[in-house]
Amino acid sequence: MAALRIGTCSWKYPSWAGIVYSAEKNINYLAEYAARFDTVEIDQWFWSLHGPDSVSLPRPEVVREYAAAVPPSFRFTVKAPDSVTLTHVRRKGAAAPLVENPHFLSPELFFRFLDSLSPMHGLLGPVMLQFEYLNRQKMASQRAFLDRLGDFLAAMPRDIPLGIESRNPNYLSRPYFDLLAAHGVAHVFLQGYYMPPVWDVAARPGGMPAVLPRMAPEPPAARPPAHVIRLHGPDRAGIEERSGGAWNRIVEARDDELPRVLALVRDFLARDIDVFLNVNNHYEGSAPLSIVKIRSLLGMA
Repeated sequence: MAALRIGTCSWKYPSWAGIVYSAEKNINYLAEYAARFDTVEIDQWFWSLHGPDSVSLPRPEVVREYAAAVPPSFRFTVKAPDSVTLTHVRRKGAAAPLVENPHFLSPELFFRFLDSLSPMHGLLGPVMLQFEYLNRQKMASQRAFLDRLGDFLAAMPRDIPLGIESRNPNYLSRPYFDLLAAHGVAHVFLQGYYMPPVWDVAARPGGMPAVLPRMAPEPPAARPPAHVIRLHGPDRAGIEERSGGAWNRIVEARDDELPRVLALVRDFLARDIDVFLNVNNHYEGSAPLSIVKIRSLLGMA
């Protein structure tokens, strides 16, 4: 039977005191969080590319600390380092030249990242590779992207679940979904920014997954990979300004779209697909309060 896990994007927000936490400080935030939720998204290790020859990876003591703070049933979804997913080093100004990232889709660097997560391997949900919008300066075509991605996925181990988040709406077509399905990898659905609604993406050819076998010589998978839906909203800067940095109230309710998001969740579950629903503070103003609303809409206690 498929499982639904609902959690937040990151967790250390003192303004959640009284909603999630017993106090604003001097507490183990993650341990208190894990007493209320069964999953969380870690994004702090995403910002890892500091130059062509400068990459940072998770510190072992931090990984051990996080793993020790949660029960065995808890699951982390983790954003992979941008040192693997950026085609070029981030520019320090629009006029600065593009500098290629030599680590783009490097299996070797990704394996080093996975090794750094070894204390939490038994607690991992999908590890997500987030790709920024790729213009023609950064990627010649969808085909060029899929060729590079296919080579990378072919080198990946099967015991770590992966998810791919592409922020090129035009890439989300049959060849893309077919490639992911062939490798037993899930698409990460992003609700927000300039991306099309998640229900529209799922309605595209290949967007609603079926139970497909993994590539030979692996035995057929009994079930499709777990899927992640990330709720971010369209206006990060606006929500930040209106919240004043206190994430303890709903700033902009998204009651019109939530039923459609949850209809997609129900559809995945009916297809025996596990779902991670990751809610950001920027979605409505307070991720925990959004989750209260979501649980009510789903009829969950």
